[in-house]
Amino acid sequence: MRAGRLAAWVLGIWLVLPLVPVVIWTAARGWRFPDLLPADWSGRAMAQALSPSSGVPQALFTGTALALAVTAIALALGIPAGRALGLARFRGKRAVEVAILAPLIVPPVAYVFGLQALFLRLGLAPSAAGVALAHLVPVLPYVILVMAAVFAGHDTRLEEEARSLGASPAQVFVLVTLPAVGPSAAVAALLAFLVSWGQYLPTLAIGGGRVATPPLALYAYISSGRHDIAAAIAVLSLLPGLAVIWLTRRAFPRALPVPP
Repeated sequence: MRAGRLAAWVLGIWLVLPLVPVVIWTAARGWRFPDLLPADWSGRAMAQALSPSSGVPQALFTGTALALAVTAIALALGIPAGRALGLARFRGKRAVEVAILAPLIVPPVAYVFGLQALFLRLGLAPSAAGVALAHLVPVLPYVILVMAAVFAGHDTRLEEEARSLGASPAQVFVLVTLPAVGPSAAVAALLAFLVSWGQYLPTLAIGGGRVATPPLALYAYISSGRHDIAAAIAVLSLLPGLAVIWLTRRAFPRALPVPP
């Protein structure tokens, strides 16, 4: 047990370590190699990132709203699809599973520019609706796979008993099914939000630069050489994800393996 805890701490530190220079950059006026720490400190980068003229606050709002919308749609589609894959047996099931995994197997460029060509013809690009639909391509596989794994071990006898007592399908889902799979659905929602939040290429290709999100703002400032403001945007980009993790943990204490 101690070895496992030590390994978990080492892994956690290793994953967080790359963020340390990013946090330092937010308070650095300039940081040149081979200096271990910046010679001059300043809070102007964060102030500039938070100013309305930078476009970052609007990008944070747009990215959050977009990720929430994508999460809601992904759950609405992914829960029934995961149930079908987890419980039902039908011809072509393996082919469906491979199709669901396809966006995770192929490089994003392979499907993003295909979507761009299709959405341009359908009038969905450039638009926020088109970007949301594009985000569903990499998001849905995670939601469906999580829910399929949950429903594979789901006991349907309580649902059958509820139906035999006169409960409607909606009542069975809300009162019986959802409490049973709620923690796993919360994890699926968390993954959906985080995956959508970090999408750059689909947002750029389908949004055409008109749908500004934090990844686009971050890349723009990195390209212009403003590493301090880019670092400030990166730190600000952590906040919605951390808020969603905290809310998930509060609502479903068993959903995430994090001690209270």
